[in-house]
Amino acid sequence: MKVPYGPFKAMDTLREWAHELKHSNKLVIVEGKKDRKALENLGVKRIITFANSSYLSLEDIKEKEVIILTDLDSHGKKLYSILKHNLQKRGVKIDWKFRKFLFKEKIATVESITKLFDYSRIKL
Repeated sequence: MKVPYGPFKAMDTLREWAHELKHSNKLVIVEGKKDRKALENLGVKRIITFANSSYLSLEDIKEKEVIILTDLDSHGKKLYSILKHNLQKRGVKIDWKFRKFLFKEKIATVESITKLFDYSRIKL
């Protein structure tokens, strides 16, 4: 059930965001192990950690479209910019709507997403 207004509207939107991310089947690139674990807890399967990637380099990414979810701090923004530039240069499309949601909802770190679900006791 959707909540039309009030303090729980954001959680309803977050649940929808997490559901869509889980079912997108796109490769998701994150900064670190905690970010990866947070997304795995939401059921996202196709994740690589940039700091400890299973890919040898960005050139090894053969996807046509990826999702980049780095934190919204200065380091995360810089990393996002570098990844986006280098992947787009190779013809890889960046799906930015998931990151845009983090900005809109002022969710500063990827790892904090599951903490929001834990805090609210709202299940996916």
